[in-house]
Amino acid sequence: MVPFIDVMLVLLIIFMVTAPLITPSMIDLPSVGKGSKQPDQVIQIVIGKDELIEMKIKEKSMPLVFKDVASAVKAAQSGETNSAVVISADKNLKYETVVKVMDALQRAGVQRVGLSVQLAN
Repeated sequence: MVPFIDVMLVLLIIFMVTAPLITPSMIDLPSVGKGSKQPDQVIQIVIGKDELIEMKIKEKSMPLVFKDVASAVKAAQSGETNSAVVISADKNLKYETVVKVMDALQRAGVQRVGLSVQLAN
């Protein structure tokens, strides 16, 4: 049986020899100041706990059916070149519903989609 101290010393020598041979890789960090500008219009999609969907633009809100979400958002974005969509959902809602809305927006060609987050008190 080989004493474990011999095995550990051999491993230590192997690591000491190979460590200088490993070249550190370069990390490509993002530059400051390259962020996109604030959107001119924010469209908020609110999904309630009973899966009712509502679209809010500034102070106006209108209820929607799931199949009409993408077309309503595209219609609201038609005049604006720089607009964003923010999805707010009830915390007890199945995440599948949120993903379906995000998928419908992506298929409709909506570029900027974000999720609203509220911190718990």
